[in-house]
Order: sequence, then structure tokens, then C-alpha cells
Amino acid sequence: MYCRGENLKMKKEIYNESLREKKRRVVTEDGSATLFSYEFDEAYHSTKDGAFHESLQKHVNPAFALQKEKDMLTVLDICFGLGYNTLATLYYVRQQKLQTKIHILSPEFDEKLVRSLSDFEYPKAFDDLKPIIEVLSREFYYEDEQFKIEILLGDARESIPKIKEKIDIVYQDAFSPAHNPLLWTKEYFSALRSICADDAILTTYSTAAAVRLGLYENGFKIFAYGGKGVRPSIIASPQSLDLEPIDMILKIQRNPLARSLKDRDYL
Repeated sequence: MYCRGENLKMKKEIYNESLREKKRRVVTEDGSATLFSYEFDEAYHSTKDGAFHESLQKHVNPAFALQKEKDMLTVLDICFGLGYNTLATLYYVRQQKLQTKIHILSPEFDEKLVRSLSDFEYPKAFDDLKPIIEVLSREFYYEDEQFKIEILLGDARESIPKIKEKIDIVYQDAFSPAHNPLLWTKEYFSALRSICADDAILTTYSTAAAVRLGLYENGFKIFAYGGKGVRPSIIASPQSLDLEPIDMILKIQRNPLARSLKDRDYL
């Protein structure tokens, strides 16, 4: 167990403002570009699955397939980063000619990154979205008749409890539990659950046992998911879904030493 002083040191090591601006461009396997963060020692997207492909196949496609009956959807995109999940959502809705009204809320603490996005080299699929990207990079807000996007500057853990809307879709797409554990703890998932609708859909690339346990301990049911051309991921929801369920009781019986991540280990 960590003592308090060690916890504070660990948090400082996780969030290192002196490294925040240090990033390098990386081309992923689908040809779309992402960035490598030296602060988190990790790329913003899977270089193997592809930045654009990962957003569509692990997040947008499954979430909208499961929420296709709704006329209005409120989406929580954790975290905005380069904006791929948000932009892929707009791309998907336009491609499918959906009339669904979309409200996207997306925490992000790297203000300079967002301001730089008007110059970022996105895939051609986003060409029609360039005016929206430019507005978001200046104002952190965009709204038209169908879409409303709010970038919530600051720590996601401080932004989430202030959200008043019930969330229909969560893209849980923070840096990995190994590199940014504070956005994967049991307490963090508790805060998420408190703002989720009872039929909310949470998508995430992480299949780690600690992540599954953190969600399960907050009333989420866990399902295996395999998007087209990407590695397996999971979907979670407070309700049962017509997907392959993961038997968490059996998982716990087989691995009784497995634990969810806890705030006390990092704060």
C-alpha cells in the first residue's frame, strides 16, 4: 500500500505539465495520423488498428447500432484529444443520413492541443468537417441544427460530476490504465454511472481485468465485442444487451486476486 506522500508523487508523475507540449506525429496502419504523447508515453490511438478505423469500429459503430432507436443522443467522449471519436460520430451520422440530434460533451485538459487542431492533418473522410474543427479549436464549442459539441476544459474527474444531462453513450477512450489510471478507477466509474441513463452504452478498447471489475462493481454488465478489422474490445451497459456476455462471477471465481483500480492508490 502507498503512503500519502508516495501517492502525491505518483499523481505528479502521471500528469507532467512540463512534458505536455512534447508530442510527435505518428502514421497509423489505416493511413490516418495520430500523436505520441511524451507525458503519457503513449500514442493517442492504436497504431495497429488505425486512428480513424479504431474510432469507428470500437466506439461509433457499436454505440449507434445499440442506440439507433433514439431521436436524441447525449454522448460523453473521454477525452477529446485529437477529436477523432467526436468527428467520427459526425462523419457516421452524416454518412448514414441520420436525423438524430447529437449533443457531445468531451473533457480535455490540454488546451493547447485543441487550439492546434485546425492545422492537424486529418483523414480525407473529415474534409467536410474542417469548418467545425476550426470553430472547435477557437471556441471549444460548436452548435448547429443537429449537432452540439462542448469541450470541457480541465480535469475530466472534475468535469463529470458537474454534468446535468443523462448520458446515452460513453466513449471511454482515455490513455490506458497503465499510463493514466485515474480515469479507470472504481470511483471514476462510479461518477460515470451516476450520470448515465439506465440504458447507456459504454465502449472501450481496454479489456483489462481491472477495468472490467471497476465497471462491474458499479452495476455495469460487461460484453465482449469485436469490431471489423480491429482487436477485441468491450461494451458495458447497466442493462442486458444482445451481445456476448462476459460472466464476471466466473471470472472472479477463477481469479480471486484480481482487483479494480482504486483512487487511494493514486491520490
